[in-house]
Amino acid sequence: MSYAITPPTIPSLPIIGSEQRFPVRRIFCIGRNYAEHAREMGATVDKDTPLFFCKPADAVVTDGADVPYPQATSDLHHEVEMVVALGSGGRDVSVEQAAGLIWGYGVGLDLTRRDLQAVAKAKSHPWDVAKAFDHSAPVSALRPASQAKLDAGTALTLSINGELRQQGRLGDMVHGVAEVIAILSTLFELKAGDLIFTGTPAGVSALHRGDRFHAELAGVATLDGRVA
Repeated sequence: MSYAITPPTIPSLPIIGSEQRFPVRRIFCIGRNYAEHAREMGATVDKDTPLFFCKPADAVVTDGADVPYPQATSDLHHEVEMVVALGSGGRDVSVEQAAGLIWGYGVGLDLTRRDLQAVAKAKSHPWDVAKAFDHSAPVSALRPASQAKLDAGTALTLSINGELRQQGRLGDMVHGVAEVIAILSTLFELKAGDLIFTGTPAGVSALHRGDRFHAELAGVATLDGRVA
């Protein structure tokens, strides 16, 4: 097959302990999945109708690369999240089937142009310009699910310039991982290569040029980088 232009490079993530890489097909995100974060944003949690949005696959920032401060904003915020990578997919997947779709886990930042999000909310507009911009999804190397030990007490943390900004436990999530996957599969056909950002705990705040971040999903993955 020939193309009219050079095909874009497939975005990918490194894999802990391997020279192979994980190709990224699509990025799904769930909002307001930690009640304390929802409250700090002045929102309530609607457990019956989870809030989902997407980022483009090429928004990932990998391998410790700098994160360029985005254009069109003066209020860039960090949101640390556990990232779930799918090795298979499907439609209308049950909660019981969902764990079988998971290939691995990592930790990432859902970067947000908060000022643009505020405007979108005020006008009841979609959040795309606030969430789906270039370089808006720094993600760590992935750890295969068979090598990851996770439970309700697993800590999710983010430090900026050595100062702890966000901390939570996976057990604090309103919707657990299997439930998030199951609900998403009723809205989209999930496929191998999909990433799911699973929500952020309270403590989101601004990032500035020169800030260094250290995100950690305890015992599973770490992410270090700098805002350039």
